[in-house]
Amino acid sequence: MKPIHFALFGCLLAIAPVATTLAQRLPSSTVDSIVAVVDEDVILRSELDIAIGNITAQFAAHPEQLPPHDILEKQVLDRLVIMRLQIVRAHDSGIRIADSELQQAADTIARNNQMTMSQLRDRLTAEHLSYEEFQANLSDDMTVQRLRQRYVQSQVQISEAEVDQFLATRQVGGQELRLANIQINVADGATPDEIAAAKTKIDEIKGMVERGEIDFRAAAARYSQAQNALDGGEIGWRASDAIPAAFITMLRQMQPGQITEALRGAGGFQIVQLEEIRDPQPQKVTQYQASDILVRVSETVNAEAARQKAEALRDRIVAGEDFAKVAKDASDDQITRAAGGDMGWFHADQWGGAIAAQIQSLADGEMSPVFQSDVGFHIIKRIGTREQDVTDENRRNKAREIIGQRKAEEVYQRFLRQLRADAYVESRLGGA
Repeated sequence: MKPIHFALFGCLLAIAPVATTLAQRLPSSTVDSIVAVVDEDVILRSELDIAIGNITAQFAAHPEQLPPHDILEKQVLDRLVIMRLQIVRAHDSGIRIADSELQQAADTIARNNQMTMSQLRDRLTAEHLSYEEFQANLSDDMTVQRLRQRYVQSQVQISEAEVDQFLATRQVGGQELRLANIQINVADGATPDEIAAAKTKIDEIKGMVERGEIDFRAAAARYSQAQNALDGGEIGWRASDAIPAAFITMLRQMQPGQITEALRGAGGFQIVQLEEIRDPQPQKVTQYQASDILVRVSETVNAEAARQKAEALRDRIVAGEDFAKVAKDASDDQITRAAGGDMGWFHADQWGGAIAAQIQSLADGEMSPVFQSDVGFHIIKRIGTREQDVTDENRRNKAREIIGQRKAEEVYQRFLRQLRADAYVESRLGGA
């Protein structure tokens, strides 16, 4: 039985906490204890055991890939500590997940797992996890993701000059690579001996993998100190232009299965395995040209009155009046009214889902019935379609995304290190 995946928030060469999967719950007879104190909060043995059970469920087919139990405990506990600190900071910042958002996310999870909501609930029951516990886990993941988004948005700015400079020095739109990594951390302010020890350790791990003593996934789970260690070091697909230059220089000369030399980054020393290569997808999209008339719903115009007015305007056009003239006379769309409702050329979803559904159902020259969006009632006339090469536009967007990802990862990892450093954390694991 495959695990249900309900969140996966990954970043380049440093993966955030992975999706929780479903595992057997603790028996009611288990005696609970405290395994860590985190500021004014605690992490219980039951929480740790459940989290470890989730990880072992993912590796049920290959348990030999997991590290020894004491190391696994420390890895999972560290993940729980970081998660707890982020959730507390998010709540202190006023971040809350509304019930409607949570339900929408649950619907998406069910759909992505080819299940109805009823089947999802049955599956949770079979895995001894209540729907309320599932929602709590999902809410935590969404809360942390929103904290990251808010923090990154406040810290990361990208100028057009940066995009121009990036495009002038890097090829954007090349092959895509699926990668995995192993990282040995180097603390800020580490001594030369500590740095040398980390480099020796990563080289030893690389040697063991290349000699066939252990496979890469097992080595990642056993030795890596990155957040994605228990996923076998999996990073996923990355565009070649989104990979740091020091790594891509080596990766471009490698075959799938090969491993880079160890390189030092912001968090420590890493080795990266090239798993697969694929060519990028074509960069053409269908664009539509259309005209729009909007009757807005407001405090003074209710939905029924707006609908009736829109129907009357459509009747005038059907009777022979020019669409552009009616738009100039009566449309509430201040963006298109002066141009006779002309929306220009646009991607299907550029004006929202309601308009996208209508524009795609019409033929060129055809006018829609009156339909409702979240702002009011519309009439749309589709004028034409075209296949547009958006390579240049996509290159700039991709460059902006790459720059943003790098900046975001750097600032958020610094934030997490500071969050951990500022917190009082006492581990009560044996030998910790």
